[in-house]
Amino acid sequence: MLRRLFAEWLGTLFLLAVIVGSGIMADRLSDGNTAIALLGNTLPTGAILVVLILVFGPVSGAHFNPAVTFAFAIRGQIGVVASLWYGAAQIVGGLCGVAVAHLMFGIALLDPSDTARTGLGQWAGEFVATFGLVMTILGCLKARREALACAVGLFIMAGYWFTPSTSFANPAVTIARGLTNTFSGIDPAHIAGFIAAQIAAAVLATLVFGWLLNEGPRNAGMQAVGEGTR
Repeated sequence: MLRRLFAEWLGTLFLLAVIVGSGIMADRLSDGNTAIALLGNTLPTGAILVVLILVFGPVSGAHFNPAVTFAFAIRGQIGVVASLWYGAAQIVGGLCGVAVAHLMFGIALLDPSDTARTGLGQWAGEFVATFGLVMTILGCLKARREALACAVGLFIMAGYWFTPSTSFANPAVTIARGLTNTFSGIDPAHIAGFIAAQIAAAVLATLVFGWLLNEGPRNAGMQAVGEGTR
């Protein structure tokens, strides 16, 4: 379990370091062009997700996301206590990743954001993004495990562009991004709405695809995402 928790912590750290660091770099190099900055933030995020899932999948399942961990807890593929430890490791890892990105770019290690991300459209975007992410994971685990890492990276890259929230789809990422007043930040006052939408979507997607894929709660083990997490 210690190795699994360390993998979740380290993987989430790298995920946030890339999200925040690439956002800072893209913003600095884009000369005020928001579309170019968003593209510069999107590509590294999708790429690092593929790498992290391939590296850490055999160790911890490479969740890096409390909503994903919660989905597998609903399916009975990770115990309640283990899922709580996973969530804690992911949140702490995310905060450490923000601090690392800020350190590299000469910013205060933790700097609360003032970027407004709230309202029905933003919450709906987070619901759709998280539902789609869980859909991608469960669908690939059922039929194409070998494609899972690429599929997750591609879905998040798409989500950056088709949702107004730019597809956080992850409570640990959302909390961490509340403490970066940079391109990828979110006002801490708006975090709760995002997380509520993410958790609701994870629950619904888990139930819908458990039915759609005709699976019992313990019918599918986790290899690329979640092996050995019971």
